[in-house]
Amino acid sequence: MTPRWLTPAGLHTAAAELPVESRLPSFDGATGWLHSSPLTPGELRGKVVLVNFWTYTCINWLRQLPYVRAWAEKYRGQGLVVLGVHTPEFPFEHDADNVRRAVKDMRIDYPVATDNGYEVWQAFDNHFWPALYFADAQGRIRHHTFGEGEYQQSEMVIQQLLADAGSDPGTDLVSPQAGGIEAAADWDSLRTPETYTGYQRTGRFASPGGMRPGTQQVYETPGRLPLNQWALSGAWTVGEQATDSDEPGAGIAFRFQARDVHVVLGTRAADTPVRYQVLLDGQPPGPAHGVDVDAQGNGIIAEPRLYQVVRQPGRVTEHTVEITFLDPGAQVFAFTFG
Repeated sequence: MTPRWLTPAGLHTAAAELPVESRLPSFDGATGWLHSSPLTPGELRGKVVLVNFWTYTCINWLRQLPYVRAWAEKYRGQGLVVLGVHTPEFPFEHDADNVRRAVKDMRIDYPVATDNGYEVWQAFDNHFWPALYFADAQGRIRHHTFGEGEYQQSEMVIQQLLADAGSDPGTDLVSPQAGGIEAAADWDSLRTPETYTGYQRTGRFASPGGMRPGTQQVYETPGRLPLNQWALSGAWTVGEQATDSDEPGAGIAFRFQARDVHVVLGTRAADTPVRYQVLLDGQPPGPAHGVDVDAQGNGIIAEPRLYQVVRQPGRVTEHTVEITFLDPGAQVFAFTFG
């Protein structure tokens, strides 16, 4: 149920019902800035500030991004400052060039603080990707949300804080047309959770004999994979955060139920692309191919990021996705679904 103070009719008359949660913390711990010189709470006083914690391979943030971009564009002239804080999850997300490329590719034009040391994250006592913190023109945090969703309520909070600061933001809400990786998940059919492949956080591994972390091992895929389990074939080394392919033809298989399959992929040697091929139930994906493969299932790892390998049209049921890496040196970090 929408809280009373967020309904459009009462949006600009019930500001007192937005609690004061804390003061806007310092961004002094940021390790770099994009699209801006370093910003301070004092410099932001008089502006409504939306702080968005993200990391560029997070599918939940990627699906939130169309709304954050739209708010930044719509309300910039009304006094809103959107400030992204990129706090990395995987090692390659610490690399400034990778973050800079992601910011460009994702059409982010608002200020971004890079937070490689997690100091800004800790200053906010944050624990989630994505997270949104809403600060008023007096530098007080008045609202927050964690994860995807609540977009209408979030925009109403922005409108309320802008109105409190003397602007006239209106009551119309954005409706971005998101596609590709940014499209909203098909929550009604989604039955498979995010799964990491590194030994630090993995589970549901089904290759016979189990996993042998930290050493090269030849694995086999069982004849049948139960739903939400995964397996390796060929020579692999399972590391703390990623699983590395050690020979041409090494494969990974996952039994899933979801419209979309995404995989966070990289390469062991920088600037050395790795080719891969995707099969769905043993066949090329055809019209079910994701944006990062063709209808025959062919793709290439050109930089470390999230790759969409399957997007099913029509009714969603259980399937097995198999990815064969035609060159050695692929790194598989995680599977995510939508």
